[in-house]
Amino acid sequence: MRYEGPIYRPPSEADSLLIQATVGCPHNRCTFCMVYKKGPKYRVRPAAEVIEDLEAARAQYGSRIQTIFFPAGNTIAAPTDILEAIFRAACRIFPEVRRMTVYGSSRYILEKGEKDLRRLAAAGLSRIHVGLESGSDAVLADIRKGATREEQIRAGRLLKKAGIENSSYVMLGIGARELSREHALETASALNEIAPEYVRLRTFVPKQGTPLLRKVEKGDFVMAGPHEVLSETRLLLENLETATSLRSDHYTNYVNLSGELPEDRLRLLHRIDDCLRRPEGSFRPFFVGSE
Repeated sequence: MRYEGPIYRPPSEADSLLIQATVGCPHNRCTFCMVYKKGPKYRVRPAAEVIEDLEAARAQYGSRIQTIFFPAGNTIAAPTDILEAIFRAACRIFPEVRRMTVYGSSRYILEKGEKDLRRLAAAGLSRIHVGLESGSDAVLADIRKGATREEQIRAGRLLKKAGIENSSYVMLGIGARELSREHALETASALNEIAPEYVRLRTFVPKQGTPLLRKVEKGDFVMAGPHEVLSETRLLLENLETATSLRSDHYTNYVNLSGELPEDRLRLLHRIDDCLRRPEGSFRPFFVGSE
């Protein structure tokens, strides 16, 4: 099995086989992300190479593989024919596989369209991890996400029509203090329209070598403190009405929340309220991420 450049995977894919289908990210403009700013340049690996790696993994791990994640940063952007060939080969090589997943941002989901997404679902693609980040157009423009609120919603609805699970990632604090309330309310509103199967929370941490860190250092982006982020999280949950599984399984968060909405809403809000009673100095300190 061969890997090139940084290889990242969601925490929920910790036990998954990682087989690289693409290198880098075709967008690579998000101001908060450092992963591919120094390369490598985006490219799609030939299907034959990826299938060779799948066969090597079969020889090494046998029938133990139950889930497969295909990095890198925006694998859904690869040509549909290549992805379909890879997913069908994975199902053949690993007949025991229960889930196959990729990263995919809204722009590239929309470019695929419903017809191609249905092809990929039929070939075995189970879930796409979508970096929603925010439902606020002002925030999305500031961080150069490459999609508007309306495009994020349309992309989410396309996944629903195609029968592909949507694991949407929300970045707490990415609106800074100035847009915190708008970020929470507009994100909850967008998620209510998308109705993703999973909502996963991350807290913004500035990363080395990113445009957003430079804004933080200049004072142009005033970061929310622990209590402000928790209050933002509370406002988000209060207004999140869609049925979904909420997870916040990430080292950046001030509190880990896990439950089913709407039935666990009160329990999760009480958990946040307990944290808001703690002094801010008891939470993790501010830090700049290096990866």
